Amino acid sequence: MEPVFVLIHSPSVGPSTWQPVAERLRAAGRRVRVPSLARAGAGAPPFWPRAVEAVRDGLGDVPADQPLVLVAHSNAGLFLPAVRAGLDHPVAGSVFVDAALPARTGPTPVAPPELLDFLRPLAVDGVLPRWTDWYDEADVAPMFPDPATRKAVEAEEPALPLSYYQQRIPVPVGWDDHPCSYLLFGPPYDGLADEARARGWRVGHLPGAHLHQLVDPDGTAGHILRLTAGHG
Repeated sequence: MEPVFVLIHSPSVGPSTWQPVAERLRAAGRRVRVPSLARAGAGAPPFWPRAVEAVRDGLGDVPADQPLVLVAHSNAGLFLPAVRAGLDHPVAGSVFVDAALPARTGPTPVAPPELLDFLRPLAVDGVLPRWTDWYDEADVAPMFPDPATRKAVEAEEPALPLSYYQQRIPVPVGWDDHPCSYLLFGPPYDGLADEARARGWRVGHLPGAHLHQLVDPDGTAGHILRLTAGHG
């Protein structure tokens, strides 16, 4: 049975960051779901239980015996163990796309201390600006293929509370009971790709910036299919 590809966006952005890749996968004959983490809890911040709930809700019409391939971008990689544990469906594979990795054991902090030190001065009354406003324009603009795409992505970006980045996400024992792989776009995630190799995972490299799935959806979809070939 061919798996359904479940494309999970970073909570810092929205589902439009996966839509071009979803279109390519569908054109290749794959079934795809792109759950929106923003829909969990009536607009409440996507702390990990709500993120799991959002993915479950996004699979409401998928039969429980249908295998899945979970594909997480960026910060969503930290949610995959909890998502895996919270699903009734069999999981045939997981792909981390330029993503943070969960700890090998024990709960994973969403943000390391150095990131929290960067974020605290940005927060106003405990709320952060949208993700693309954290950085200089010279760093943000190259991540997008055109102004229209950037506008669509920024329209979905939530203003997350600082407490979102202070949460710790559980890593259930045995969550990685299926093939896992990593797709690297570029720095600073190259060290995480090395860690994925050390865990014995397949690793692919498609050079680009952090939102490269928007710039090269064909290449991204092709790498995902190659990394998951034989799963299901």
